[in-house]
Amino acid sequence: MYTVFSTFDVPDEKAEEVINIYQKRSRKVDQAPGFVDFQLLQNDKRAGELTVQLTFETKESYLKWVRGKEFKEIHELEKRYPDQELAAVIPSIRQYKVVAT
Repeated sequence: MYTVFSTFDVPDEKAEEVINIYQKRSRKVDQAPGFVDFQLLQNDKRAGELTVQLTFETKESYLKWVRGKEFKEIHELEKRYPDQELAAVIPSIRQYKVVAT
């Protein structure tokens, strides 16, 4: 298993707006070969700190997803989001291989 965390900060007052966007996400990643799970996590003490957690069967399946057409299309849409403050958010990415369960 391979898990990727993409953490970003938005103003606390915009956290619910971002959560709503993710609740209505395209779910294209769900169809990617090797995809296992998606979760959006919210920091319990800082509402504006959100983390997307993606889990894939292998690092190779994750890399195939991020190099693919659907990934690029989704992230191009994010750049054109009307709220430029949200569109400019740059996440911190951390990647992990699962070594024990």
